[in-house]
Amino acid sequence: MGEGRLVVVATPIGNLGDLSPRAAEALRGADLVAAEDTRRTGTLLAHVGSEAPMRSYHGHNEAARVGELLDRVAAGEVVVLVSDAGTPGISDPGYPLVREAVARGLPVEAVPGPVAAIHALVLSGLPTDRFAFEGFLPRKAGPRRQRLAELAEDPRTLVFYVAPHRAGEDLAAMAGVLGAQRPAALARELTKRFEEVQRDTLGALAEAFAEGARGEVTVVVAGAPERAAGEVGAEELLARVRALLATGLDKKAAIAEVAKATGVPKKEVYQAVLEG
Repeated sequence: MGEGRLVVVATPIGNLGDLSPRAAEALRGADLVAAEDTRRTGTLLAHVGSEAPMRSYHGHNEAARVGELLDRVAAGEVVVLVSDAGTPGISDPGYPLVREAVARGLPVEAVPGPVAAIHALVLSGLPTDRFAFEGFLPRKAGPRRQRLAELAEDPRTLVFYVAPHRAGEDLAAMAGVLGAQRPAALARELTKRFEEVQRDTLGALAEAFAEGARGEVTVVVAGAPERAAGEVGAEELLARVRALLATGLDKKAAIAEVAKATGVPKKEVYQAVLEG
């Protein structure tokens, strides 16, 4: 048995044609494949002609599996890590396993491939020179608004993963905190037959997908425009408040959130709402 190693392999996010020859070779040469969903990965292994045994490795058993998998690497086995789709560790299980492998001094390799965040960023038409990947927003409204408030003045392009059934509320929260007129793009079903990219403002996208979206969704949002502190027009203030109201927040709280995110006094935000 040769030198053991952990190999992190990126797999297609929709189109099997995106599986690289190197990834297929890694799957065929594995002593063990650690898979987020063994049924889905079983189909992939059959596609490349791999007979490697599998072991489940997902968000609910990560802590229990790390030691077992790395003990096999230490014993000289090649353990390949895959997620359901895309690159393990990017909003998918993988980070704890890689972290512990590095801590134990075990060899770690990565076979690059599809990442929905990068695919959507490139297609968005928004600046790609500086960007921040934020993954999924918190599910609860309060923590979600807090996360967005921390990003409100970030000049980098922002990339989010969005659960299809939460697309409406996530987009409404983005419009309320980041700005309804902020340019954005919503990409869904990337690399698949019905791939779609809609480019518009956050406010318009929130309206278009108020009832949710079908398929895997990635949202790309333009960074904060350069402006003096508090330099936000009445129209944008009103749009932000309305977007937050659409998430179920009451008017007083919505005005306070917009004031905090924009640096505009609450009195001015209230006036914009009153005149709107």
